[in-house]
Amino acid sequence: MNEFLASLLMIVGGVFLLLAAVGIVKMPDLFTRMQAATKAATLGISCMLLAVALHMDDLGLSIRALLTIVFFLLTAPVAAHMIGRAAYFVGVPLWQRTITDELKGQYDLRTHALVADRSSNARPTDKP
Repeated sequence: MNEFLASLLMIVGGVFLLLAAVGIVKMPDLFTRMQAATKAATLGISCMLLAVALHMDDLGLSIRALLTIVFFLLTAPVAAHMIGRAAYFVGVPLWQRTITDELKGQYDLRTHALVADRSSNARPTDKP
């Protein structure tokens, strides 16, 4: 049963890694490429490491595999966010068919601080 499950996880992981590679090549701009690479590759690597942990049947190796999966799940989204934010500030162009740019006008480009939209988020104050 372990061999079957490990083989299935290895195949699923390989498929997700292949999809990540195809996404990097086929997507039209940096931001969509990062999304494809981050999500699919993290899931693919996680499946592969789970397959290795199941197949080897060693507690030390299984713990290291699980810790590596946790490391990927914690660091990949943060790294993609920071790269995407830096690319947006530098002025990497969006795909020409992008419908909305939700960050446009929301950041102070000099300080890189998020600027609150006063008109939509206005709340009455409690003080008289």
